[in-house]
Amino acid sequence: MRIEFPNSAREDFHWDAPALRIGSAPDNDLILAAHQAGAYHMRIQLDRRGWVLQVLPQGGRIYVNARPVREKALLRPGDILSVGDCRMLLRADEEPAHQLPVTVPAEGRCTVALRAVAGPLSGRVLSLRDKLELGPLGRVPLELPQGETASLAVFWHEGQLMLEAGQQSARYPLRVNGAPVSQAALRPGDQVGLGMHRFVVDAPGLEPEPEIVRPEPAPEHLPEEDAGPSGEVWWLIATAAVLALGIAVVLLVRF
Repeated sequence: MRIEFPNSAREDFHWDAPALRIGSAPDNDLILAAHQAGAYHMRIQLDRRGWVLQVLPQGGRIYVNARPVREKALLRPGDILSVGDCRMLLRADEEPAHQLPVTVPAEGRCTVALRAVAGPLSGRVLSLRDKLELGPLGRVPLELPQGETASLAVFWHEGQLMLEAGQQSARYPLRVNGAPVSQAALRPGDQVGLGMHRFVVDAPGLEPEPEIVRPEPAPEHLPEEDAGPSGEVWWLIATAAVLALGIAVVLLVRF
């Protein structure tokens, strides 16, 4: 993970451990000013779900993409954490340009949508057919602070799902997983950010199909297995033989 401090002279912070503790105390992994954070304010931990933010008991309110978090939140690359007047942008280590592209044939194109998870459009799902344009001239306008304007387009090109910046804003660059881009190939789960807007790419057809593993054939079921353990079976056979012998002796004695 890489943490960037927008509109600040502070250098980026790189982190590759499974847990990161943030606060104003000197023994934290990432130290903030005392007027920004409590002594031990929050912890970010990597588990099977991804990056999980936990507010510690001494921590005050934390905002993720301008939404308050009181206890826990699941984080994505491209999210912005706000603690006091400190803003932290989470970025993936791998740049979008270095990601291996996913290519599908034209007849295999799947349903694709941008799911708005933050910003004025939060909760909306914008579907894509051949091309989806957002901005002043697009299907959906993008509201930005200070009267800024910007636009973006998502479209298919040679079997790849592409993102391209149209009208660009110097103050609010287009980002994928926190990294500024002018054009990038998208993959399922990528987060597209522009100002306070956040969109997650939903494209289940681009995800690799799970490998089907055939189960091992069940061993042949023998009838005597229903009778119980092998020792119990032989005990029953011996008992039956003794009873048969006793009946035969009685019949011989009588006749």
